[in-house]
Amino acid sequence: MNQTLKYSSQSVAKPYFMAALLLFVGQIVFGLLMGIQYVVGDFLFPAIPFNVARMVHTNLLIVWLLFGFMGSAYYLVPEEAETELYSPKLAWALFWIFLVAGALTIVGYLALPYAKLAELTGNELLATMGREFLEQPLPTKVGIVIVALGFLFNITMTLLKGRKTSISLVLHLGLWGLALMFLFSFVNPDNLVRDKMYWWFVVHLWVEGVWELILGALLAFVLIKTTGVDREVIDKWLYVIIAFALMTGILGTGHHFYFIGLPGYWQWIGSVFSAMEPIPFFMMTVFAFNMVQRRRREHPNQAAVLWAVGTAVMGFLGAGLWGFIHTLSAVNYYTHGSQVTAAHGHLAFYGAYVLVVITMISYAMPMLRGREANSAKAQSVEMWSFWIMTIGMAVMVLALTGAGIIQVWLQRMAANPTPFMATQDQLSFFYWIRVWGGVTFLVGLVTYLLSFFIGGPVPVATAAGGAGNRVLSSRR
Repeated sequence: MNQTLKYSSQSVAKPYFMAALLLFVGQIVFGLLMGIQYVVGDFLFPAIPFNVARMVHTNLLIVWLLFGFMGSAYYLVPEEAETELYSPKLAWALFWIFLVAGALTIVGYLALPYAKLAELTGNELLATMGREFLEQPLPTKVGIVIVALGFLFNITMTLLKGRKTSISLVLHLGLWGLALMFLFSFVNPDNLVRDKMYWWFVVHLWVEGVWELILGALLAFVLIKTTGVDREVIDKWLYVIIAFALMTGILGTGHHFYFIGLPGYWQWIGSVFSAMEPIPFFMMTVFAFNMVQRRRREHPNQAAVLWAVGTAVMGFLGAGLWGFIHTLSAVNYYTHGSQVTAAHGHLAFYGAYVLVVITMISYAMPMLRGREANSAKAQSVEMWSFWIMTIGMAVMVLALTGAGIIQVWLQRMAANPTPFMATQDQLSFFYWIRVWGGVTFLVGLVTYLLSFFIGGPVPVATAAGGAGNRVLSSRR
């Protein structure tokens, strides 16, 4: 048994984390490919058309984050419940089912025309394909449901036979909500208004609803482990944050209903409550800094602390601030579907969900490899990777924001609007900057992966404010 793990069944989290990171690399590679195709239109055409690259990019994002959430749950729940995982064998079986199904789906996107893929996978039996983020063939969607149900059964049975904590209960609520909301992906009405409404039930209520519960639970868990702050204090913060997240997130769905045929009162509901959505993210930032300042120990894994604080800050900037700047209906009338939306989407996903999964991996993976923390040198490289990735993302987001502002002005507000393609020509400077931001981000991700291969002495935990030497004192 791994001596740093409290429960041997936590080890099933390791393959999920490894798969998540490898799929993350694939997502960034295809994102960079798309960025190049924006400025070099026939790059790798017809082998990988832009629409195929985009499907692969967005689907890999969803799949690797789901792997990250599942791995995090398999690590967190046994420790919180103080008992072994209900069925490690089931966890391993679901891992291979999910990985193979995901890989075959990506191969299908790349090897077959999308219409042919739909024909071969029975889309005429139950039409579910063709919608953004939900392009998966019917067998893949069914497989996702089967994997999700098996996963939820496993962790729920673990929770029921062990200790119940605020963190594990909030995590379960988020994970069950994730699975239930995905069922709307099977609803594909002929009426376009209803279609978009149900589509947003999946997309919005995931990323601005139940996923925020998962985010809060994972962040709280890592902060408890790395700061030593009393659980009661963190629990109170967690409950307040998720209450605001659910209230603003559910009613904030209305900011997608502005102009799709639903009643006009959604302009007020959507504007008011989505304008309040930055509040829980701001509270999360205050929470993270407060917990770190009140820490009772200097945990040897200071890289995990950096990722945790970075999650709170970048989540507030991306999901909070960049969401707020174009969420009011009067503003969204001009910005909807522009590059401003793309800027918000990239920074929000990175800040809120990419970083919290990496936070969990950064904290848990050393334990899964038989040590409390990585070496001081490895953590230094890991911290550099955080800053390189964050700078690369900032460059991309600022470039897309600039492109979006000019796009809105030329295409939607000018007295004589510029045609779409002519507008895109005017934005090539920003698109090139976006490419270099993507290259920087990929360098940061590779740097992060390299940190796993760096050895050396492991830092020693100290009392907060004691030695004043957080990661320099070390032992062999």
